[in-house]
Amino acid sequence: MSTSSNTHDLRIAFLGIGSMGLPMARRLGEAGHAPQVWNRTPGKAAPLSAFGATVHAQAGTAVAGADIVVGMLENGSVVEEVLFAQDVAGAMKPGALFIDMASIKPREARDHAARLGAMAIAHLDAPVSGGTGGAENGTLVIMAGGKPADFERALPVFEVFGRATHVGSHGAGQLTKLANQMIVGITIGAVAEALLFAAKGGADMAKVREAITGGFADSRILQVHGQRMVDRDFITRARLAIQLKDMRNALATAEEIGFEAPITALFEQLYAEGAEHGLGDLDHSGLFVELASRNGMS
Repeated sequence: MSTSSNTHDLRIAFLGIGSMGLPMARRLGEAGHAPQVWNRTPGKAAPLSAFGATVHAQAGTAVAGADIVVGMLENGSVVEEVLFAQDVAGAMKPGALFIDMASIKPREARDHAARLGAMAIAHLDAPVSGGTGGAENGTLVIMAGGKPADFERALPVFEVFGRATHVGSHGAGQLTKLANQMIVGITIGAVAEALLFAAKGGADMAKVREAITGGFADSRILQVHGQRMVDRDFITRARLAIQLKDMRNALATAEEIGFEAPITALFEQLYAEGAEHGLGDLDHSGLFVELASRNGMS
């Protein structure tokens, strides 16, 4: 990471101190950036004081004078509420850069970019992949949409969080994140179905996973989520309900751009049925439980 003095002269605000935002804001503090932080539930942000952060009761005061404002809020509606209904955008100085790292719809990102642009505020949509582990370790994959010059401005921040790639204009970051989530959600289902198929036929599921590791069927999903399935470990890292939200956002975007996505549509239905059966708060690898139930397997 760059350690030049002008990098640390940047005034950075961070909005949204949840399971992802907390370690990300902490890393900013550890890197010497002294972030100004805000969260709707102030108590969640309090631990960041020990890492050089200043905790604000109001989002508007957190962003006042900031060169870069990072948002890790819950969804597009919350981003809209904070930026425009609460007029946090109005509290930002002209020329500031808002980096939206939440996962929202591409059209929402384009709309926010246009409205901020009219206020002389720059915008990047920069959702992430890598979960809480990636946030804690600084190994997030960041997919950024917006102007190339704004991406360059954001690099001192992105370098604290992980590896960033500029993928196109406004909305392209969110489009890339949806593509990522389509692959993750579909592959979790494929791994679960294949392992259950083998177990139903009398094979040892753990040994089947071991046997196909290193072949063409190998993947990060087989390694990580496949092991969770073998261990029946569905403690939440990424909620099944959030995976369902991402699949629905992908389908809504597919409809907007005139793209047929039958595989995503099938898996959206499977995740939806899992959620209806009370699995929404499990890890997204918990789709395994839904498929096991359908086959009379405990």
